Amino acid sequence: MDDTRATTAPLPEADGDFGRHLGVLLRGYQGSVAAVLGELPHGPRGYQVLSAVVHGDQPNQLALAAHLGIDRTVMTYLIDDLVGAGLVERQQNPSDRRARRIVATEVGARTLRALERDVREAEDRMLGALEHGERETFRELLRRVACDVRDIEPATDPCDVVAEVVPDRGGGTKAGEATGGRRSR
Repeated sequence: MDDTRATTAPLPEADGDFGRHLGVLLRGYQGSVAAVLGELPHGPRGYQVLSAVVHGDQPNQLALAAHLGIDRTVMTYLIDDLVGAGLVERQQNPSDRRARRIVATEVGARTLRALERDVREAEDRMLGALEHGERETFRELLRRVACDVRDIEPATDPCDVVAEVVPDRGGGTKAGEATGGRRSR
């Protein structure tokens, strides 16, 4: 007789535990996206920074760190590695000569466009149980809930929540250190 069933935890669909389902989804997302981001410095965190540089309008490195909820010292290392890879560069800020703006290079912008496409395809594969329209609805609902987290608990920053739940797989800091050890609870 095979005892595997007796020692294996029930599948996520076997119970209604919302938190467990989110955990399974998050682990699946991490695995799917990490595979796609392969060579990008710092993997998912590097992707987050590159995306914020390309799509954002933070005036300097400190503002970028605050926007993403990343400790400014950690941000320095992230930016150094992205600069080393030719994806971003530090430029003098015309409105504050002491500060440096982080600007995507042409290679960085092109790389991000390709990575965004690849990440979206990985997400679609992960969400394969849903029809195309359901995936779009799921993404929109998830975005709305995530953006509303600050309203549920005003001291909570969504980046802090993620840092508490998701360990850094890029070999950098541990959860909590990424945000300077801040805890919202």
